[in-house]
Amino acid sequence: MSKKGKAKNTVNKAKHSRLMKQKENKLRLEKQRTKERLKAIIKKANQVKAQEENDSTGNN
Repeated sequence: MSKKGKAKNTVNKAKHSRLMKQKENKLRLEKQRTKERLKAIIKKANQVKAQEENDSTGNN
């Protein structure tokens, strides 16, 4: 016969699920921040490169 009362591991399972979701969200946010940081660096580098090209063509 099954036990009466509260189910055995529901609290631990809920806690584990919550912690795993937090971990997944943290990883997702860090990945997104890294992508944004890289995009900003590339954009700035392209601007500097374009500016240098404009400066060099203006002097010729």
